[in-house]
Amino acid sequence: MKIKAAVLHEMGADLPYARSRPVRIEELDLDPPEQDEVLVRVTAAGLCHSDLSILKGVRPRPLPMALGHEGAGIVEDVGPGVDDLKPGDHVVFVFMPACGSCGPCSEGRPAICDPGLAANVAGTLLGGGRRLRLNGEYIHHQVGVSCFAEAAVVSRRSLVKVDPDLPLDEAALFSCAVITGVGSVVNAAKVPAGSSVAVVGLGGTGLAALLGARAVGATHIVGIDTLPDKLELGKKLGADHVFDASADDIVEQVKEATGGGADYAFECVGKVEAMELAYAVTARGGTTVTSGLSHPDHKIQISHVNMVVEERTMIGSYLGSCVPDRDIPHYIDMYQSGRLPVDALISSHIDLENINEGFDALSEGHVVRQIITF
Repeated sequence: MKIKAAVLHEMGADLPYARSRPVRIEELDLDPPEQDEVLVRVTAAGLCHSDLSILKGVRPRPLPMALGHEGAGIVEDVGPGVDDLKPGDHVVFVFMPACGSCGPCSEGRPAICDPGLAANVAGTLLGGGRRLRLNGEYIHHQVGVSCFAEAAVVSRRSLVKVDPDLPLDEAALFSCAVITGVGSVVNAAKVPAGSSVAVVGLGGTGLAALLGARAVGATHIVGIDTLPDKLELGKKLGADHVFDASADDIVEQVKEATGGGADYAFECVGKVEAMELAYAVTARGGTTVTSGLSHPDHKIQISHVNMVVEERTMIGSYLGSCVPDRDIPHYIDMYQSGRLPVDALISSHIDLENINEGFDALSEGHVVRQIITF
């Protein structure tokens, strides 16, 4: 079938993207689903900083690539071997397909599935194939999803069935922003009620982490960013204190607000400076959690002796350390019951043709989540 999709041919284009146009809307041929694959009509997809990092070259990927990893849609067709989904089902995409049988999957850690990682790095579906063709030549999938498109063929392992009563533009948030942010709080850090929490970076993931911290009963929740609009939104969503990350005394401000530092600090930016700030505002005996993705060559610097004598813990969290089939329906239930108001993360709805302008707005920090609707 013929579809329109957003395709990236070269990384590192100059800003503004509205002028350089690095993302092209092109007509692709989409092959039908094969064994254990599903055809999904995409209805909504969110612009995320992970996508922006690929445009900038911070996260190298094979090109050309059809972009998009956070989204939702409706099942159109299923391939052989898929017996638990049918046409008409509502689904969200998962950007790490889990094979279910490798070492990490067997230990209940599908976020670090070995075959899933290999497929994502190679730009293929979990089974190793590609289903998108441009001018007759196969191109790459972004993390097995490529949902900045009218339709996508993905592995069954890249989908979670969701409540059809949930609007699909809201459902898209649970594909990445919510599971990454809330999951880092609930699964990776296991924040107990009454703990103090600091969140560095109030984008989609950071604000979701803030909402997750509030939902589990954390106290003295601190939001940290450089943009006044983000700080104001953080305050509205439950932060007890918000601080400008560029302030010279930012560490002292956070420590005063939390009584000596946060029990749990979350880095949600993907920059070394943000990670070092999160570590600096963590209390003695506390835990620093990072879900941001910086360039593979970038290194953080911390005091070794400080980590030892203060008994610090550092944790990485990918995909919110989630079990998607378990956690996404649970987080949706929390949202529908009013305990996790993640719809506040949606800044605007845009057309696919305006995706370059959308990435400009994301790069400038003026938005949280822009949702492409089809």
